[in-house]
Amino acid sequence: MRITVEQLKNRNNASIELMEILSLEGQSYMARLTVDGQQMILSDERGTTTQFRSTWHAQDMLSSFHILETQVVHLSAYNEMVGMEPSSAEPLRIRVQRQKP
Repeated sequence: MRITVEQLKNRNNASIELMEILSLEGQSYMARLTVDGQQMILSDERGTTTQFRSTWHAQDMLSSFHILETQVVHLSAYNEMVGMEPSSAEPLRIRVQRQKP
């Protein structure tokens, strides 16, 4: 699912349970938000995924919302090297902030 900043603003008492800032190739980032137990990709009005130039840019854009936890997530390409058996490698997760319940 996708959600825009405007749709977030229109939700009554919207609380973002988890904001995952996903690292992409080319030094850009996208935001995956968990709201009411549902994961949603932050997008613009046309349905295009919003991309950020830094983790700070993503956090700044959503700073007016109540966010319980923020993580930067970086997927590893090391399990995709030529000649290696396929394996699943958990992404690197860095907790940036977390509020006490």
